[in-house]
Amino acid sequence: MSQNSEITIPHADPKDPYAFPATMPSSADKEPRSFNPDDFPMPTRKQDDWRFTPIDRMEEFFTVFQPSGLTKVSVTMIDGSEPPADQVSFSQVPMDQAPCGTVLKPSDRAAAVEWASGKQATVVNLKGTLDQPVLVRVNGGGPELDAFHLVIKAEAGTKADLVVEHQGQARLAEGVEIDIGDNSQMSTTFIQEWDKGSKHIGNHRIHLGAEASLRHSVVSLGGDVVRLRMDQDFGGEQGDLNMLGIYFVDPGQHMEHRTMVVHNHPNCKSRVVYKGALDGIGAHTTWVGNALIQPTAPGTDSYELNRNLVLTPGAIADSEPNLEIENGDIIGAGHASSVGRFDDEELFYLQSRGIPEQEARKLVVRGFFGELVEEIDVPSVSGHLMGVIDRRLAAGEDQEMQHVLEEN
Repeated sequence: MSQNSEITIPHADPKDPYAFPATMPSSADKEPRSFNPDDFPMPTRKQDDWRFTPIDRMEEFFTVFQPSGLTKVSVTMIDGSEPPADQVSFSQVPMDQAPCGTVLKPSDRAAAVEWASGKQATVVNLKGTLDQPVLVRVNGGGPELDAFHLVIKAEAGTKADLVVEHQGQARLAEGVEIDIGDNSQMSTTFIQEWDKGSKHIGNHRIHLGAEASLRHSVVSLGGDVVRLRMDQDFGGEQGDLNMLGIYFVDPGQHMEHRTMVVHNHPNCKSRVVYKGALDGIGAHTTWVGNALIQPTAPGTDSYELNRNLVLTPGAIADSEPNLEIENGDIIGAGHASSVGRFDDEELFYLQSRGIPEQEARKLVVRGFFGELVEEIDVPSVSGHLMGVIDRRLAAGEDQEMQHVLEEN
């Protein structure tokens, strides 16, 4: 450059908010998005998205496969009755037929493999105001590898709750597309209560319409390996997203949850709160929360939180919140995470009031999860979850007592 050359300073282009200063790609959402598995490298622990994941325990999910087709699905109301035909429709469609593939694109190789392996999808369409939750029950087909794709579409103005229960034994690659219409008020609750030895790798892709609200809850209570990633964007202003997560992990289990919230429209709000308990040697959890506020999203209000309660030595909890802000005109943005054991002072207080130690520990865990369980706001689900947590704690106590007896 000659000494007389003038330095050119770039200027912002109001028609292209990414021109300057946001010239670099987002580090929070840097992976490709594609339906083609070959667009993604084979996962290794050296890659940021997979560094906490036990790759060797889920290698079968990284190559296109022939699904067994043994996974069973049913759709009823929460009380077992038939859904009203004029408000709830349930159909099977080929994977290459809309509305399949209309909500975002896969964000990792496992999600792209599910898409390429699947043959047909289950579509649940909702409209109007429903007076009780819709229940989608997914029953695993056993140890054979299978792919399952679910599309949940709420038309504009819908007010409804939907619960998806996973149970039985499975090795399941799952894709879920959630399309919430404008001005809707929806809640979706996904319960993973798999039998021992099950594996479940899933990707939830969520599109939230203008002036719509969604409470998206994930409850993981069983399975040898469970890895779920949630990707979301907004379709207009005034969207309100509330993502809740509860997980309880036993010895040797790995449960991983990843959230990716993208604020791409003005004046939208998001809250992400995940809580987990780990009980036993080799219990492993991973939570990675990503939030991206783009230049096109002034007025954003965003927060994410993760809390982990380690009940016994030998358990490992990875917790990583990430926040990227590309817009200075926001209401607020923040994150927090923690990993800790029982509060000795809290236990001492309860015991000093005459409560036995094991019962005191149970009360602490119930209190830890209680607020989130109540916020799910589906009474039959909330009661079931607290019952499962109590049984898991009791089972942990029995195993601990057996271990002591064996040592003696």
